[in-house]
Amino acid sequence: MLNFAICDDNPNILSKISKMIEAVFINNNLDGKVCFTTTNPSDLLTFSKKSNIDVYILDIDLKSCINGLDLASQIRSNNKNAYLVFTTAHLEYIMLAYKYKTFDYLAKPITIERLEETILRLFEDAKCSSNIYVNIGNSSNMLNENDIYCIKKQGMKLIYCTKEKSYEAYSSFSKIEDCLPENFVRCHKSYIANVNKISNINSNNNTIQFDNSTTCLIGPKYKLNLMEVLNNGNNTNNLECTNN
Repeated sequence: MLNFAICDDNPNILSKISKMIEAVFINNNLDGKVCFTTTNPSDLLTFSKKSNIDVYILDIDLKSCINGLDLASQIRSNNKNAYLVFTTAHLEYIMLAYKYKTFDYLAKPITIERLEETILRLFEDAKCSSNIYVNIGNSSNMLNENDIYCIKKQGMKLIYCTKEKSYEAYSSFSKIEDCLPENFVRCHKSYIANVNKISNINSNNNTIQFDNSTTCLIGPKYKLNLMEVLNNGNNTNNLECTNN
């Protein structure tokens, strides 16, 4: 899933863009979500620091002490990989906007056809960005790697476990392992763990606990390799190991 956030100083335009984006998701069977909209750039910055946003759609002229370009600069300082799409009626801003690794520029008034073209290209680009997004099976659905805690094998299906919900796909570990980022490590015949999300390992009962309280198992065959990865410092959390 790609999470979208929108900032525009005009509440009516904000609502219209949000509805158009959701219509594009539905019409093209895309796994996206407009998770935050605001007329206040400070609120967007606050929200972005505590949530994983994949796509920002920003008006440049926000009638505020913070304009869309300032907003983009601050977003970029915390998130190098997010997609930035600018909207404005002032065409003279177009060259300035690309300074912030802009994905696209939408001139107002925005049509749903132009917006749809941008969103489809964006999803296709994310699909090819294997170091950031994980493709779910053979579908067009994608998940930000930071949202995934573990991947579970269940019969002919793979279950991608995230904080909000689980996603299913008919596939196998052998088909996806080579395409996963290096922080995804096989820890059991039925589990692949995102080591960046591990908060605790219980070595007595061979279980992993993630930072959202999700757990998975460690198999004897995979334990040594898992511990080598963790000991080499490839995980970003302060990991604790317990024996109780």
